[in-house]
Amino acid sequence: MSGEIVPSASGRRSAAAGSNSGVVATGDHNQIEYRTVVLPAGSVGTAAVPDDAVARVNNLPTPDSAVFRGRDEALAVLEALPAAGAGVVAQSVRGLGGVGKSTLVLHHARRFLAAGGGPVWWVDAESASKVMAGLAGLATALNPVHAELPLEEAAQWAVVWLQGRSGWLLVLDNMEDPADLTPYLGHLTTGQVVITTRRDLPWRDVGTPLRLDTLTPEAAVDVLREITGSTDTAGLASLAEELGYLPLALQQAGAYLAQTRTSPGDYLAQLQQDPDGVLATATPGDPQQRTIAQLWSVTLSAVQTADPHAVHLLRILAYCAPDPLPRAVLDTALETRRAVDHALGVLAAYSMIALTETTVTVHRLVQTLVRTTTHPAAPTPPRRGMRRLLPDRRPPALPHPSSTILALLSEAIPSDSPEDVQTWPAWQMVLPHIQAVVSHDEIVDSHPDLAFVLGQSAFHLSARGQATQALPLEERALAITQTALGPNHPDTATCLNNLATTLSALGRHTEALPLKERALAIAEATLGPDHPATAIRLNNLARTLSDLDRHSDALPLDERALAIAEATLGPDHPTTAVCLGNLAHTLGTLDRHSDALPLDERALVISEAALGPNHPDTAIRLNNLARTFSDLGRLAEALPLAEQALAITEAALGPNHPTTALHLGNLAHTFSDLGRHAEALPLEQRALAITQTALGPNHPETSRHLGNLAHTFSQLGRHTEALPLAEQALAITETALGPNHPDTALCLDNLATLRSRLTDDGDDDASV
Repeated sequence: MSGEIVPSASGRRSAAAGSNSGVVATGDHNQIEYRTVVLPAGSVGTAAVPDDAVARVNNLPTPDSAVFRGRDEALAVLEALPAAGAGVVAQSVRGLGGVGKSTLVLHHARRFLAAGGGPVWWVDAESASKVMAGLAGLATALNPVHAELPLEEAAQWAVVWLQGRSGWLLVLDNMEDPADLTPYLGHLTTGQVVITTRRDLPWRDVGTPLRLDTLTPEAAVDVLREITGSTDTAGLASLAEELGYLPLALQQAGAYLAQTRTSPGDYLAQLQQDPDGVLATATPGDPQQRTIAQLWSVTLSAVQTADPHAVHLLRILAYCAPDPLPRAVLDTALETRRAVDHALGVLAAYSMIALTETTVTVHRLVQTLVRTTTHPAAPTPPRRGMRRLLPDRRPPALPHPSSTILALLSEAIPSDSPEDVQTWPAWQMVLPHIQAVVSHDEIVDSHPDLAFVLGQSAFHLSARGQATQALPLEERALAITQTALGPNHPDTATCLNNLATTLSALGRHTEALPLKERALAIAEATLGPDHPATAIRLNNLARTLSDLDRHSDALPLDERALAIAEATLGPDHPTTAVCLGNLAHTLGTLDRHSDALPLDERALVISEAALGPNHPDTAIRLNNLARTFSDLGRLAEALPLAEQALAITEAALGPNHPTTALHLGNLAHTFSDLGRHAEALPLEQRALAITQTALGPNHPETSRHLGNLAHTFSQLGRHTEALPLAEQALAITETALGPNHPDTALCLDNLATLRSRLTDDGDDDASV
């Protein structure tokens, strides 16, 4: 990377949870075929339960837990359902296994019963035979004589009996196949039918589904606290997050903690070390307790039967982050795009993923469980074309799903420079998944895509001011490249340079220096002392020397870089203009502004001729020349150049680009040099607003603009307004760059000066 020194300065949502299914179903219904029912002697074919007791008939199960939190809105949806009248439409509650569908409906059913509704009957709807048996059970509860009937006839009697009255609630729990309910739904229209299912499928006789999501973090902590009695709020919050706020997982963990007197931290450590074992472990003394592992094992078996490719795709997704992943990333995960769409559809139908037109999301516990059951040699369906880094050293294609998703993410990385703000929305979508997949032990450093993915991701993180996160990625990319290509390969030199640049961004210039020296030595040895790439390495090394205040040592490197560029690329090449600008900057740091001036002027002429007068790089040359004029005290000449640089940048990159903010700050600096602080103020305010939006509130550039704005307020005598800005600038810089970074020292100095001014308004101000 070479850089010229610039002076200061989708998808559709599912139906809302609050929607109500009060629409009358239309269209033909599948008709149930009724036969004459011959009852035993003494039976009159009616309920034997007295009329005043019919409403109290129920078979509701005992709740798994007395703790129930965070479902007020969903309960309100169910309570708003009509419970009587012709044409009442069934309501389905859908969601991931363990999300609390049955628990929600059970609480609704108990409220329904307490409010005087009834009868309330709970039917296991996992299969057609169980649905029939459940309805027959209702018939028997209403009149024991029906126990002697065949199940089918008893079930038919129950349907006829329900249809003849209103005010009842029928719960069809854990429905697996919509066809199992088709014979009944069209005839159960005078009361309330609520269905729980993990199957997210369109049904003709069921209204808008209520899709149940995980709990909020606050509700999840409340659940754990009430079950365990623990006061370790921080520990409970960390455990709830790891469990993905999934109610059944919270209940399973809470019961275990309460029974075994285990702390949240210990349970979390066990979960992270042995997720498969922990998720499959029931509470001691309660072997019948449902566990997450058991629940999802059944679902995965059903998915495997429906489409084996769907399980393979889920194994790939298990190595991603539990964040929305662009569906386009998976386009080549299977042999055809159609196969991918079908597999995703199957996973969505079983509620194992959240699917939109543009994204796919998997719950973190689903990912954890799937990873623990993924065999290291699982077969991989063929994928279409994947580009390869280091093709001469690529090992045989790895079949592991983590290898597949890494290759897919490599393909999904934006092709433009990672520091280009236009690519950042795309980066924001893929970066969490890259960070997740490279963290798994299954990814080996010999993977051919890994160095490229690490390097590009680190480049992007550095551009966003997140050098701390970029550093370990750069270090790993260097280690991989050195092993694959050798310590003296040009690509190794690139990794050395990139790592050094990140270290410099963290203020660790002493550590960066030997890396850049080594990168230069490799370039000279492999490409020659007069190669253009060698000139780039010379420039980069010079920048580090300048950062170490060794400007005299930097000067000959900049001079040599310029000579190489002129000789190999020509005196009028844009790269030559960059080298001219860098040399001028070094001369300026040595107070040789008169020597710097003709270099800046020549660099501007080259850029205007080679790139045009309205190119962003031309704006940089204008800005550099303006700063040199200012250093020479020729402020009247500097001002129109700074104004022109801003106008070009704004027109070329837009009014909200970070580079526009940079030139706004530079123009404000020129106004301040002229003592025109009131005119500088709105420019600084706008520059800060752009940077906060484009780069984020914690970016070092945001800190710089905060400091500059504080300086301008202070120059206007508005010290009280300046103080919180200076304090914020210090906090951001210290967090982003560390307590020992030179920029942190400058912020401390500026803040001390400002506080002194608030006291006596007599000290000299420090430079911002």
